[in-house]
Amino acid sequence: MLAQLLIRDIVLIDRLDLSLSDGLSVLTGETGAGKSIVLDAFALALGGRGDGSLVRHGEAQGQISAVFDLPMAHPARLLAQAQEIDTDGDLILRRVQYADGRTRAFVNDQPVSVQILKLIGAAIVEIHGQHDDRALTDAGQHRAILDGFGGLDTQAAEVAAASETLKRARQALQAQRIRVEAARKEADFLRHAVAELTKLAPCSGEEDALAATRQGMMQAEKVARDLSEAYEAVGGQASPLPALSAVLRRLERRAGQAPALIDPSSAALNTALVALEEAGEALQAAMRAAQYDPRELERTEERLFALRAAARKFDVPVDGLLPLADSMAADLAALDDSEGALGRLEDELKQAEAAFVRLAQALSLARREAAARLDSAVKTELPPLKLERARFITQIETDAAARGPEGFDRVEFWVETNPGTRPGPMMKVASGGELSRFMLALKVVLAERGSAPTLVFDEIDTGVGGAVADAIGERLARLASRVQVISVTHAPQVAAKAGRHFLIAKSALDGDAAGRTVTRVTALEEQGRREEIARMLAGASITEEARAAAGRLLEAAGIKG
Repeated sequence: MLAQLLIRDIVLIDRLDLSLSDGLSVLTGETGAGKSIVLDAFALALGGRGDGSLVRHGEAQGQISAVFDLPMAHPARLLAQAQEIDTDGDLILRRVQYADGRTRAFVNDQPVSVQILKLIGAAIVEIHGQHDDRALTDAGQHRAILDGFGGLDTQAAEVAAASETLKRARQALQAQRIRVEAARKEADFLRHAVAELTKLAPCSGEEDALAATRQGMMQAEKVARDLSEAYEAVGGQASPLPALSAVLRRLERRAGQAPALIDPSSAALNTALVALEEAGEALQAAMRAAQYDPRELERTEERLFALRAAARKFDVPVDGLLPLADSMAADLAALDDSEGALGRLEDELKQAEAAFVRLAQALSLARREAAARLDSAVKTELPPLKLERARFITQIETDAAARGPEGFDRVEFWVETNPGTRPGPMMKVASGGELSRFMLALKVVLAERGSAPTLVFDEIDTGVGGAVADAIGERLARLASRVQVISVTHAPQVAAKAGRHFLIAKSALDGDAAGRTVTRVTALEEQGRREEIARMLAGASITEEARAAAGRLLEAAGIKG
């Protein structure tokens, strides 16, 4: 429930601290005293539209805080927790309105968007008035209201789930059709490409391996040529070995004649010959090691160039040829299996549609049964509200071709205000006073099926009096036994049935030389209540008869006056 409403510098309100309790609370006061200001400020704290003109003249900003005492599992707390807001203790909605039109929103002192503030506020408070365009008068909510009244939320959730399944089945079938159609258009290209890539048989990492092999063979070719030239110089036709051998033999034949001269030279020549022979053997061994097959180089280059040509053709890296081949093969396989796949998805779509239709038809039938009960329940509430000749109608339009998450039905609350007149949407047909009474009757019926914890009724008793006003007060009191009800009223019969009574009045601002006025709200005790109700009965001049009548109203309501 709303525990406190704190208003600072809004229009004529400089400072207001209003403490509320459960049950029925009423706000009364003369016309122009500022009752609408209080409700406008409250609506702003709940996410209503801001306006710089709401800020009190001469101030830079105004502020409204609404403090709510809610169960820990209340949906409003869950919404706040979804925004990572700490919800221990009271839930405080706060709105700052700046004179330049800007606003800021807070939940438990954490900044939030106005949309989040409005979402949380709607889960806590419903505001009903003659010209209210939300709550029960919003046709977009009527289907959910009917489902809640009829206990059909589970069935509605099953229909929504079946609708989602049907949607996914449609999307899967459509995606398959698009894929198959695209594959058919490229079938010839795909078959040729798959055949070409299958024949090429690319392997992952093959380009790098072939390039390394080719580089190694090309290096070996250059080395082999150099080795061959070196061997030709050492052991080929240009080799010095024969000449050196001949010279060595001649010196050896002369060794006996002059050994001291010949032996050192012969030894040196012999060492040179041995070194040259060893060099020749080493070069021969190196030449054998450097040998390669030119045809293998040619084959390596052909393979490498073929892979790179294919990569250019299909506009992918060489390593992308294998995934491309797999993808194209899958497209071809999908094309080849297209009829079977389409058939399976079409069967799944038919099954999903049949399941949806079955559930939606059952929900539609249940809604019509619930609508009859709702119409009957509201009908019993209308005569005391001076709507005995009126009729409330839950209008259901069923479109079997619809396949939405809500099922087949469009639901809207209609009324017929007098016999023989044309029924129509409640917001269009009912006058302001009639609309407020229809809403009250409907809310009394719906409250047994759940409601926001705080209901606000803004002058729904306008234009009525006597027994009708008394009936309105009785129904507000009945509602207040289940939820917190706050009513702005001009009817003394309604005010007398309240548990708490607040008087809204204008007064001069203390110490203000300009003589400005401010709006004050005072909680009335027994004597004050009797006097205010007497004023509501008699007008500006309160008589003893009015005071006596006020006392009788309070006594009839079980309140000592």
